[in-house]
Amino acid sequence: MAVCDTCGNDYEKSFTLTRAGQSKTFDSFECAIHAMAPRCAHCECIILGHGVESEDSTFCCSHCAREAGHVQARDKV
Repeated sequence: MAVCDTCGNDYEKSFTLTRAGQSKTFDSFECAIHAMAPRCAHCECIILGHGVESEDSTFCCSHCAREAGHVQARDKV
């Protein structure tokens, strides 16, 4: 069994995720998302999809990107 890095639960079905060379152990996808999913650079919500990338920032949507000054960001072309 391994201990979840987010909640501390010692669980027999835990798993390890690696992102950018950093590995962590989790007991659920909920804990993994909480710890490892990127957050919007404007509203700080968790980004579960691709998000919108502009320069060095990632946003949950083009609205947040525009609010942060990235005026070219669009959901549709």
